[in-house]
Amino acid sequence: MRIFVFILAISVSVMVLSCTEKTASNTQIVVKNTMDSHRSLETVSVNLASLKLLENEGHIVLIDTETQTEVLSQQIDSDGDGQLDALLFQPEIPANGEKIFEVTFSQEPAKIDSIPPCYSRFVPERTDDYAWENNRVAFRTYGPTAQKMKEDGVKGGTLSSGIDAWLKRVDYPIINKWYKKELETDGSYHKDDGEGLDNFHVGISRGVGGIAKKVDTTYHISKNFTSWKTLATGPIRTSFILTYGDWDAAGNTISEEKTISLDYGSNLSKFEITLTGTDTISAGLTLHEKDGEIAVNQENGWIRYWEPHGDSELGTGIVVPENGMTGHEHFVADRKDESNLFAHIKSKSDKVIYYAGFGWKKSGQFSNKAQWDDYLNQFAECLKNPLIVQVK
Repeated sequence: MRIFVFILAISVSVMVLSCTEKTASNTQIVVKNTMDSHRSLETVSVNLASLKLLENEGHIVLIDTETQTEVLSQQIDSDGDGQLDALLFQPEIPANGEKIFEVTFSQEPAKIDSIPPCYSRFVPERTDDYAWENNRVAFRTYGPTAQKMKEDGVKGGTLSSGIDAWLKRVDYPIINKWYKKELETDGSYHKDDGEGLDNFHVGISRGVGGIAKKVDTTYHISKNFTSWKTLATGPIRTSFILTYGDWDAAGNTISEEKTISLDYGSNLSKFEITLTGTDTISAGLTLHEKDGEIAVNQENGWIRYWEPHGDSELGTGIVVPENGMTGHEHFVADRKDESNLFAHIKSKSDKVIYYAGFGWKKSGQFSNKAQWDDYLNQFAECLKNPLIVQVK
């Protein structure tokens, strides 16, 4: 994806194997780009079963056959069944070009940082948040203990299924550092000490990509997640599952389970939500003080909000692939935090998929709303024209 060019930091390159003897297989992965633009920082996923690997062959190492260099990769359990089932990597492919990668093996395991750049975890020390990040953005949402505290009137509780944005402006992991600063020192993650801060208010709004169900003129929402499961953390992707209690939308009982993932180099998290009880849902962006500007691109399936934010500016956005966005609504309410820009999404086989995230001007990633719009357009175009992957 032509976003911006980033050099993989030391914390990412740790997955490159040391100079140990490698054994070649007879398997190659061919990746083809059909677009007229250079593609990078897009994750290719290859089913491990398609590689037809033998047991005890060793640890997979991908080699770019043109440069004979190793390519960073990550194996993941994508469905939470406890078995590794996919190989991830991020090739750089020229416009209308292709590259071939050879599957080889090493007997030495990869060396992994304790905190990889794509990272997520449950945070029991801060009530029961779940937080996730990569080299560009960070997010969190809230669990059942925070909900009960709020309902019982206990200070520090949070009742929200919205998605919070942590505005980081460094490319290294900050989740653990910021929680420690907030909970164990006189500092606070609400103050920017050079790395960014949490000054994004969520409340009962949808934050950055939370969902709601509209019935008549009212949007109904779930409460906090009830359980979690981490699927992967690594140099290329972090992913996890959040389960929610059944919730009511004007007499309709809705069940909800979110699989959320965030890849290296992306400003947008992927939301894959399994739903029952409704065939449509709306994903929203909070309007905060309602002093920003909205934009909608129905053809490319995205909405965005660009607003003044503290001493800077902030863009949020939602991209819905495969013509899944059926409409939108600029919903303005008098009650605090109920104003959101919504993308209406039709479910397919009880599932909706969309991407949601943000770009903060102070991070240096985007200077204005035009650049943020360009990013969303390019992201949508790449979803429409995925890299073609062939195993042979």
